[in-house]
Amino acid sequence: MEKKMLELRNLHKTYCTKKSNVKYDALKGINFEADDGDFIAIMGESGSGKTTTLNIIASLDVPTSGEVIIGGLNISNMKKKEICAFRREKLGFVFQDFNLLNYFSVKDNIAFPLVLLNTKKKEIDERVNDIAEKIGITKLLDKFPYEISGGEKQRTAVARALICNPQIVLADEPTGALDSNNSEQLMELFKAFNNWGQTIVMVTHSIKSASKAKRVLFLKDGVIGNTLDKGEKDDIEFEKEIASFLYNSGKESHYETVFLGKNSI
Repeated sequence: MEKKMLELRNLHKTYCTKKSNVKYDALKGINFEADDGDFIAIMGESGSGKTTTLNIIASLDVPTSGEVIIGGLNISNMKKKEICAFRREKLGFVFQDFNLLNYFSVKDNIAFPLVLLNTKKKEIDERVNDIAEKIGITKLLDKFPYEISGGEKQRTAVARALICNPQIVLADEPTGALDSNNSEQLMELFKAFNNWGQTIVMVTHSIKSASKAKRVLFLKDGVIGNTLDKGEKDDIEFEKEIASFLYNSGKESHYETVFLGKNSI
């Protein structure tokens, strides 16, 4: 039996405006599980709850009710200090806009999470060199973010996310600021690390990016409406299945999609 790396149990999230006291239910009972080594893509229209779900998994937001269990630990019951330590040690983050420190070198950006954990310099150097080699950015280590391309910045961000060997990498529209070529390279990198056992949960509007995942969850109005499993399908077959589902749902215009000619699916 696969080890459950992530469990979301009946998550609800209600926001309330201070001035008008109007309540908005962003999540209305989210339930799903991810095995150790899983790769899940979350798709949905704006306002569907996908970013709220990711933020709650990341412990950057708290649910109104429900539980988040990561690696067997119920983070919903943790105190603020415990949550901060857990986030630093167990979670990796990849953002759409990279979130790099411009006046830190590539090497220092990657090493920063280890510095926060008071890791010894020798170990930091070894781990940075190792992850940089795997990701193919060794030649960039002495450069600064303003000296490298968008694709290279995102590779640096991925290296930073992976440097602490996190239980889960959380990616929020990781290809949103990249061109198609760099997007493809980044997603192949995600696939490679997932094949090596890294658990990934990714929010995306891109059908092509979602096709790299093992499972796609479709959120609508704060609940999971449908789920597609990749199974034994290759990326192209799964991409067509996702596009077909969205086309038949009448939602394809909301997504970065492939051409849907009458013979394409």
